[in-house]
Amino acid sequence: MTDRIRAHVFVSGTVQGVYYRATTRDTARDHGVDGWVQNLPDGRVEAVFEGPEGAVRDVVEWCETGSPAADVDAVDAEFGDPDGLDGFEVRW
Repeated sequence: MTDRIRAHVFVSGTVQGVYYRATTRDTARDHGVDGWVQNLPDGRVEAVFEGPEGAVRDVVEWCETGSPAADVDAVDAEFGDPDGLDGFEVRW
C-alpha cells in the first residue's frame, strides 16, 4: 500500500478571483488527492490535500504556479498524517 500523507497549505499572492480554487480542485482530483480548498479573509487561499505521498507533493508543487491568472508569492505547507478525507471540495 502506498504511504498516504496530508499537506496543510497556505498560498499567498493574487490567488482570489482568478479561478485558483476551481483549478486546485481539478488538479487534486486529476492526481487522485482528497481534501478541500477555500479563500481566507486576508486574501490567501488555504487547502488540505491527502493522498499518496508523491501525488500530494505534486499538487503542493502545482500550487506554486496555480491557475493561469494567479500570481503566487508564497506557498507554506505543513506535512503530516492524513485524517481520512474522502473526495475534494471547494469550500465557500
